[in-house]
Amino acid sequence: MILGVDISTSITGFAIVADGQLLYYDSVDLRKYKSFFEKAEVIKNKLTDIFEAYQCNNDTLVGESQFPIEYIYIEQSLHMFMSGKSSAKTLSTLQRFNGTVSWLLYELFEIEPTYIAASSARKQAGITGLRGKKAKEVVLQFLLDNEPAFHVEYTKHGNPKAESFDRADAIVVAKAGWALEQKGKDQVTL
Repeated sequence: MILGVDISTSITGFAIVADGQLLYYDSVDLRKYKSFFEKAEVIKNKLTDIFEAYQCNNDTLVGESQFPIEYIYIEQSLHMFMSGKSSAKTLSTLQRFNGTVSWLLYELFEIEPTYIAASSARKQAGITGLRGKKAKEVVLQFLLDNEPAFHVEYTKHGNPKAESFDRADAIVVAKAGWALEQKGKDQVTL
């Protein structure tokens, strides 16, 4: 199984894919927590829940699950300024948070995460036609059209709730991870 994570200091998304099928997706809204460390603690609690649900024998929380998470993929954080969207402080905070969550994942699952750029993840997941469009909206619509297990809640104004985009990104990261692992297995068996 693949765990995909879209890390952000506002909303972090999680998704689990096995054999190309979406098994689980969720998110944690961190906007109400002001402290970096409070946000990290909330993420740690969520990761512990995922670990207990997917890594352990659910009856005793001891031992391994029959189908454990084998790979963790994380959407790579921004590395450059985007006009009007990021500042040095924002990039620095995101990098620190990404590193903290990466460490929490490694410490809990004992799996080194693999980082994938958002554009590469979308390509691996089969999402195209982004030119001139907002990527997050295209991703959301792609999943609504192609992933029966994915559902979105809407605001009273008919817009997708904010967490929908982070969940969608996590799903794309997990599906991209699965596609990459399949390609790797195919190369090994040749």
